[in-house]
Amino acid sequence: MIYRDFKGEKLSALGLGTMRMPVVNGKEESIDEEKAREMVDFAMKNGINYYDTAWMYHGGNSERMIGKILADYPRGSFNLATKFPGNIRENIGRVEEIFEEQLRRCRVDYFDFYLFHNVCEINVDNYMDPQYGVMEYLLKQKKEGRIRHLGFSTHGRVDVMRRFMDAYGKDLEFCQIQLNYLDYKFQHAKEKVELIKQYGLPVWVMEPLRGGKLATVDDKYAAELTALRPDESIPGWGFRFLQSIPEVTMVLSGMSNLQQLADNIRIFSEDKPLDSHELTVLTGVADKMISEIALPCTGCRYCTAKCPKGLDIPMLIEHYNEHVYSQGGLRAPLWLASIPADKQPSACIGCRSCERVCPQEIKISEAMKDFVERLKTVKEGAAYGVKPIEDKRA
Repeated sequence: MIYRDFKGEKLSALGLGTMRMPVVNGKEESIDEEKAREMVDFAMKNGINYYDTAWMYHGGNSERMIGKILADYPRGSFNLATKFPGNIRENIGRVEEIFEEQLRRCRVDYFDFYLFHNVCEINVDNYMDPQYGVMEYLLKQKKEGRIRHLGFSTHGRVDVMRRFMDAYGKDLEFCQIQLNYLDYKFQHAKEKVELIKQYGLPVWVMEPLRGGKLATVDDKYAAELTALRPDESIPGWGFRFLQSIPEVTMVLSGMSNLQQLADNIRIFSEDKPLDSHELTVLTGVADKMISEIALPCTGCRYCTAKCPKGLDIPMLIEHYNEHVYSQGGLRAPLWLASIPADKQPSACIGCRSCERVCPQEIKISEAMKDFVERLKTVKEGAAYGVKPIEDKRA
């Protein structure tokens, strides 16, 4: 296992995320404790010393499970991270109650790493609202030794991150973002890394293989990569990409079985960052993967000048592309929940004025209609206070 320096400590470069642990009979809330224990034991024996959980993972049972298993190990042999779930609206005023319950669930007296969970468009105001006192309370816990290191995770836009760090940067020690070779451009992860660097913080990575979507790629792309590194696995390319970014300190992987864990530990047994040519080829592969599905909007904004409803069409298309490529997810619903109803895709009246000036000849009205249909069922949105998007078009 390779290790990274963080404030004089040695952290395993690979951390075990507990959002996708093995379950019984396909039930998300029913973690298979025997298999989970086997994974954690294997991780500990092979040098992983960072374990990440959260309040809502596996219906709240992730914290309980990892706490029970890690209780068999000396407290100083592992780093435990969890998060305050203020991203869920009903929790924002419950920081003390939830923090105390998390300590009980995890069977610890302190957390090594503690995060604001997913600071984004829909919740940043609440996180920063003095009436809730979230930062004030967490800093108090840090002063009392019940939090060793404080940071935040985010799926939000760059401007939201900047706003949060402008306010709290002096008290934050790390930032956790979705970062992989596909999202380096697709979700503006490159700009996010650069912003985090400006504030002097290290980068924590989530979704390094995009929820497993980058564990395999089309044969034509696999052939390109294998020609450069015949002995490298396809998942290995994803992790080697992250090893090529100096700001990355921690890579969290939500491994679901022992084989995935063993494969990833083998990859992290050595540091093998990509050279400039390999990076060019890999990012080229990512561009081609995206272009097969995404609408080719260049952000010229000719369309917005012609839209009678004043819609931010390039931004809507950006989130539409993400939603289509990811086959759902929360990024688009969370963003849409933060903007007025009359600026959402359902406000499109299908006049096609935008299409007549689009240099890319994108059928924008059809995309907006499809977006509305895709958003009618928000599978995970209830946990975040996001309601299904209704079709409000005339």
